[in-house]
Amino acid sequence: MLNSQENGAGSRQPLVTRPLLLRFVSIIGASTSFYLLLSVVPLYAEGAAGSHGSAAGLTTGALMLATVGGELATPRFVARFGYRLALGAGLVLLGAPAFALSASGSPVWITAVCVLRGLGFAFTVVAGGALTASLIPAGRRGEGLALVGIVSGVPSLVALPLGVWLAAHVGYGPVFAAGAVAALAAVVSVPGLPDRDPAPEPAIGVAAGFRTPALIRPTLVFATTALAAGILVTFLPLAVPSASAGVVATALFAQSAASTAARWVAGRHGDRHGPAALLLPGLAAAVAGTLLTALTRSPVAVVIGVTLFGVGFGITQNATLTLMYARVPASGYGTVSALWNFAFDAGMGVGAVGFGILAGRTGYPAAFALTAALMLTALAPAWRDRRTEDPRASVRAEVESSGR
Repeated sequence: MLNSQENGAGSRQPLVTRPLLLRFVSIIGASTSFYLLLSVVPLYAEGAAGSHGSAAGLTTGALMLATVGGELATPRFVARFGYRLALGAGLVLLGAPAFALSASGSPVWITAVCVLRGLGFAFTVVAGGALTASLIPAGRRGEGLALVGIVSGVPSLVALPLGVWLAAHVGYGPVFAAGAVAALAAVVSVPGLPDRDPAPEPAIGVAAGFRTPALIRPTLVFATTALAAGILVTFLPLAVPSASAGVVATALFAQSAASTAARWVAGRHGDRHGPAALLLPGLAAAVAGTLLTALTRSPVAVVIGVTLFGVGFGITQNATLTLMYARVPASGYGTVSALWNFAFDAGMGVGAVGFGILAGRTGYPAAFALTAALMLTALAPAWRDRRTEDPRASVRAEVESSGR
């Protein structure tokens, strides 16, 4: 359990400070740029190539593959050059190449732009995430991370449908330019942010993080719920009968709202009582929601199931990230951010691909039930992490024993 005196002292510190407000600028800029073009670029590639899905899949696959690879490489870049340079470079890579999208409809050209933008997005989420953690008082970290989740989530909810609407009404070029400007305009906020202080301890590398049980256990728990999240957002519209299209829209909105609310509640509760105790109930809610969603022909079951999953997903999002940051010194923030974002993106991607193969053999209801069963495997690391005693000493000892 986290030290109660530390929590009490931290709770008296202000949460929203000038550096955090400046950080919100880069969060909003990066999130808007990424999600504004996320569905538009595949549409553009498909229209230009006329390849019935292959060009669209190639662009999205390249974007996410570059993002995952960049997330694993960013901590080393941050350790050498600091937060500001990494965040600024990420915003430039995310924004500037978008201007070039309309220069050619070639799938190779579009894919190359997506790779650059994926690397840029990785820099912004990993370096920016580590910087954000350093700006939040330790005793209010759960609440602060929940607030950051809301700040980043709102632009994504708005920008994703807005990009598609704008492309249909004003054309691709203006949307590409808007995506570029959103990221590049946020660069002006970077010089006002604090940079990484010289670390009193050697940085924990990503490879060491993967070998450290105290970090990899919450990573696995979150990856499991992210896997189910990727399945739901991808396949729910296909699994529910077409006559219930309104049910899908209602369920996905409820999932997003429930996840956001649960992150906030989990953050406040975790600051007072420690985040580790939230892993088991969060995972249980996510599993139960996924299992209930298997009743695809029942609109009530689908809405309740997806909403319950959203509650569990929100809890595990906040609890795992807060727990991981609590277990490392400031020199390990970059690695924690990389591991958590890797779990998010890789979990969603693997879940979507694997479920598609599975559902083709079993049908959607059975595939949802089997997914819930698979998620139960995360009960072991969640149970192991239900208490946190002297977490930083535990990580140091594990890293030293495993080697950097």
